Parts: sequence; C-alpha cells; structure tokens
Amino acid sequence: MAGHRVDAAGAVKLKTLDDALLLLQRINGIVEQYALALNRKQPTSAFVLNIRRQLPTLAENLKGHFGLISDLILNVNLATSRGASEAVRVRNLREGVAQIKQAIEMGMAQTRTKHAVEDTHDSTESNEDTV
Repeated sequence: MAGHRVDAAGAVKLKTLDDALLLLQRINGIVEQYALALNRKQPTSAFVLNIRRQLPTLAENLKGHFGLISDLILNVNLATSRGASEAVRVRNLREGVAQIKQAIEMGMAQTRTKHAVEDTHDSTESNEDTV
C-alpha cells in the first residue's frame, strides 16, 4: 500500500511547527489563568509579564521558516502592551492565540502538501511474490 510522507526539509519544518504549537498551548494556559485572575479580582501583572515574555520566544522560533506567523505573533504581543482595559486585553489575547493556532495548523497542512514524497515501496506486492 503506497503511503505519503515528507522529505527532510518538510520534517524539520513540521518539527518547528509542532514545538511552536506546544509553546502556544502553554501561552494559552497562561492567558486563561490571567482571565480567571481578572474575574476573581486577583493581581494580574505577573500573568501579563509572563505572556509578553513568552510571545517573542515563540516568534523567534518560527522566524526562520515561517516569517508571516512570526509577524502575527509579534503583532499580538504589541497589542497586549497597548493601554486598554484588562477585559479588552484578555479578549485580544484570546483572539490572538486562536489566530496563531490557526496559522500554525495551516502551515502544517501546507508543509505536508508541499514536501510530500510518495512512498513507492508496496508491501502487498512483495507478499504476493513469495506465495
């Protein structure tokens, strides 16, 4: 049965995107903790600082292969530093994380398509020859 896989360059790009998705999940968790702290009227400055420190790291990891996603991440980081109310900042962060996740998933799909290599080894043919 012929299968599809990616070449070496595609594997490197997919690994980069997979690592970015893991870091984005961590950032999303911090954003949700920030929203909970805001609702409970607890101090939120530590969450904002942590998010603003994590987003540039995520952008730097993607800059080599995925510059447009990196620019999107930096725009979300910039939006969090603008002087808005805390509720608006949480909404912007949630929307930004969703946009980044969607961009990463689209990048994964495009990378799989662009770097696809068809596996020509067919295991059923070799089994039929031996019978």
